This record gives sequence, structure tokens and C-alpha cells, in this order.
Amino acid sequence: MMRVVKIGGRAQADPCIAAALCQAWNDSPNGLCVVHGGGDEISAMQRALGKEASFVGGRRVTSRGDLELLRMVLSGAVNKRLVNSLVAAGAPAVGLSGEDDALIGAETIDAVSLGFAGRPTVINVQLLRTLLGAGYMPVISPVAYDATSGKGGTLNVNGDDAASAIAAALEADELLLIADVEGVRGAKGDVVPVLTLESARDLIASGVATGGMAAKLESAHAALVAGVDRVRICDLAGLVDSERGTFITQSQGVVS
Repeated sequence: MMRVVKIGGRAQADPCIAAALCQAWNDSPNGLCVVHGGGDEISAMQRALGKEASFVGGRRVTSRGDLELLRMVLSGAVNKRLVNSLVAAGAPAVGLSGEDDALIGAETIDAVSLGFAGRPTVINVQLLRTLLGAGYMPVISPVAYDATSGKGGTLNVNGDDAASAIAAALEADELLLIADVEGVRGAKGDVVPVLTLESARDLIASGVATGGMAAKLESAHAALVAGVDRVRICDLAGLVDSERGTFITQSQGVVS
């Protein structure tokens, strides 16, 4: 079974994160790829430099000057800290960024409103398959390679978007988007066990799902349309409890 797991920045603060990922790897050797975020740490660094973070639709507005900061925080501190904890827990983790061998090739979404924020257009799946086949767990920072500029460059890709594209490229059985909440909450505040794509769009349109959760639902949509069998939004406990969280489906019916 192949699974792609995206770990949000806040979920990484859970002291059980390394043990949970290590167990998931041991349960399915050579079948787990990890993508991480780190938005709160980026925002904290921006504030320390006298800047304020801004977002459009849950995606960070990124200036040219922010790109080195993103590399430093995401591909540097966050990635290596997570890899270090996984290795200590016994997992064969290898840290990468989307820039390594153009692992995540991306294009700008809207330069006017989002600056150097990008969407994935191509994944170097051979690199991932080589690592997985050799028994290594890829741990990926979503700082991406600009595949359309003609001269390289860096783009900031939302971690959920990166995980969705990687799951599609690997033909994953499941995409897990792990946050600091148990699942998607409906209008009454309760966790919704199953959401169709149509219902997910309604939650976004009505303003119930906003910001980062709206971005997760959009990434779930992209993954399902691209052929990923199963998408789930959950908290860390969902790594070992396969029924926990919110399942996103293309249509109403039994979750496979």
C-alpha cells in the first residue's frame, strides 16, 4: 500500500509525531512518503523581520524576498528537525526539498495576488520511486523548482497542493492530510465523517470551511480527480486509525 502523508506545521508539535510515522512506515515498508508544512514558523520569522504574513484562499502571498526565508525555515530547520526525529525513532528518513532534482516542478498561480506562490505541474516521480525502492522514506519540503521560467528559480507551493500532486504521481492508495483537528467540521461544529466533492465545495462557498481547511479540500479534490483512490483529512491519530477523520469522496456512497 502506498500512502502520501502531509503533516501540517501545528501537527508537527505533537511529541508522538516521529513514533507515529515510524509505526506507519513499519506497517507498510517502502510505502510511505511524507510532505511537511511549517507555516507558523514562517510567519513567526516574518514577524521577527518586521513583516506580516498575508494569505489568499489559504495560500501564502510570497514576495521575492520571502523565498530565501522559506528555504531557510522549510527546507532547512523544519525538514531537518523532522528527519532527525524520525531517524532517532528508527525510520530510514531522507530529507528533500522540491528543488532537489526538480522534484516538484511548479508554475506561478497568480503573480499579481500571490507573488511567487506556485502550483505543481510535474513531479519527478522516478526520484521518489528510487528512494522508496531502496528502502528510504522521503520527507519533503514543498519549496519548489520554477519549471516554467526557462532559467530555474524558486516557488512556494502549499504543502497540501504538493502532497496531492505527489500522491497522484505515485498512484498512491491514500492521501492523508494531517492537521491539528480530527477532521472537517460542518456548520454545527461537528466532524463530518464523509464529504462528497460537491458538499466540500458547498462548505467553502458558505464560508464554513475557510483558509487552510479550504485549501485542504481543494487539494483533496485535485487528488481524487487525478486518480488517488482515497483522501482523508484527520489528526495524527488517523495515521494508525484508518477510520478516523473525514473521508473526501467523488460521490456519495460507501468509502472503500
